[in-house]
Amino acid sequence: MTPHQASDATLALCQMAPVIPVLVIRDPAHARPLAQALVAGGLPVLEVTLRTAAALEVIAEMGHVAGAVVGAGTVLSPADVRAVKAAGAAFAVSPGATDRLLSACEDSALPLLPGAATATEAMALLERGYTTQKFFPAEVAGGAAALRALSSPLPQITFCPTGGIGPANAADYLSLPNVVCVGGSWVAPSEMIARGDWDGITALARAAAALPRTT
Repeated sequence: MTPHQASDATLALCQMAPVIPVLVIRDPAHARPLAQALVAGGLPVLEVTLRTAAALEVIAEMGHVAGAVVGAGTVLSPADVRAVKAAGAAFAVSPGATDRLLSACEDSALPLLPGAATATEAMALLERGYTTQKFFPAEVAGGAAALRALSSPLPQITFCPTGGIGPANAADYLSLPNVVCVGGSWVAPSEMIARGDWDGITALARAAAALPRTT
C-alpha cells in the first residue's frame, strides 16, 4: 500500500462520521456491547488505544460487531503494527510518525492516521504522501486557531484533531475547512462503561453523530 492509497483509505474512514470515539478498554467483556452502542448511535469508526493489556482482545471482539470499523490507536512501532493487524484492526492511529512506523504500515497494507503537531511535521508527512493526518495534541498544540492558521499554507492536508476535544469545543474544530472529523473519548465515559450504561452511550453517540461539519 502506497502512502497515497493509505491516506485515501484513512480519509474515507474519517468521512463516515464527525467523531471517532477514542476508547481505553480494560475489560474485554465490554467490547461488543460498547461497539454495538456506538454503532447504534451513528459512530461506526472506533479507535481502541493500545493502553491496556486487553486492547488487542478488545479489537478482535469489536470486529465481530456488524457495522463497526475497528482500528488501533497509540500504534508506535512495527511490532505494534504486526500485533494490531493480527488482531483484525482495519486501520491504525499514531500520536506522531517515524519512518519505521510509516514503512511498517505501508508494508502491512494497514491504513495509518499519522500524527503531526507542527507545520514541519505536517509538511514531512505531506512530502511522503500523507494528506490525511491527525493533529495531536490538539488543544495543547494551539487548538482550532492553530488548524485555521495551517489551512492557508497547507490546504492539501485534511486533519482529524484529537486531544482535549469534547462537546464544548468539537463544533469549533468541525467548522474548519481542513477538519474532516475529530477524535474524542467523551462519547464513551469510563464510568458509563463500568456500569454498562449502553443506552446512555448510544445517546451520547447520537448527539456526536449529529454535529455539523464543513468538510
